Amino acid sequence: MLNASRAIAAASNSLDPRIGIVVCIPSFRRPQHLRRTLESLANQRTDRRFAVVVVENDASACGSVPVAAEFLQAGRFPGLCVVEPRQGNCHAINAAFETALATFPAATHFLMIDDDEIAATDWLELMVRAAETTGADVVGGPVLQHFDDDTKRGLQRHPAFLPAYQSSGPVPIIYGCGNCLIRRPVFERLASPAFDPRFNFLGGGDVDFFTRGRRGGMKFHWVAEAVIIETVPEVRTHPSWLALRGLRIGAINYHVQRKAARTPWLRVKLLAKILALLPLSLLRAVRLFLTEHKALIALHPMIVAAGGVLAAIGIEPQPYKAQKIAS
Repeated sequence: MLNASRAIAAASNSLDPRIGIVVCIPSFRRPQHLRRTLESLANQRTDRRFAVVVVENDASACGSVPVAAEFLQAGRFPGLCVVEPRQGNCHAINAAFETALATFPAATHFLMIDDDEIAATDWLELMVRAAETTGADVVGGPVLQHFDDDTKRGLQRHPAFLPAYQSSGPVPIIYGCGNCLIRRPVFERLASPAFDPRFNFLGGGDVDFFTRGRRGGMKFHWVAEAVIIETVPEVRTHPSWLALRGLRIGAINYHVQRKAARTPWLRVKLLAKILALLPLSLLRAVRLFLTEHKALIALHPMIVAAGGVLAAIGIEPQPYKAQKIAS
């Protein structure tokens, strides 16, 4: 049953509840990027039937709705677009998966792609085939970067952009939902809402979700060939943005671990661990500088460590807390 607070803004002419695969896309103020994302889904090279669920998370402007409606009403693929009135990264992701689960009760595979990403033509086929052949609960793949400024391609070696793994096979965990497949039983086994709204504006709801899944014994698999390309605007190559990204990673790591530290003793141990990472991060920074010869890359471990300490005292970035658009 669909959430009554989420309005259906657009839908295809027919929605077959027997469809077994759904691609979910949370979207916020990137309609032109979303068009490219949807085009890449329409061009998937597969015989498998799939649907698409787009979630508009800017209820005031709804810039993504006309783009989604264009694809849905033209029959490029079946699906629907809903508006999630509560702004926030986790609210949007939860709305996408919850809508997909309710609308397509026979679906067993739920994929996600962000609205600034482009899927390779065989992405969906490779992800679903890996889930079927390995029995993994969660499948992940790499998100590679396309930089608006070609001179910044060297940043592909920055830890903020590197994929978690380089080769296909079983892995202990995946960290991001920008290129993932989740099987239906995962949602049934984990508490609802799947993505903790406490991570709404910091980010990291996906890290928390997959960490809980790992603790629950779920199996993860990586498909290095199932590539998604992410558009990286010039602003995300600035040292200030990369520093903020590092602080955010440190804060996310702290909060994910803090959720599991349920006793005072475990919280004391966590604080000691966070503080110990500061001197260790200096050694990691030196090693990175010796291999990469770039200060911007080498500083990343130290910034991440600092982000964890700052989060422990209540200071953290909130990059997903958007400003209101002036009327």
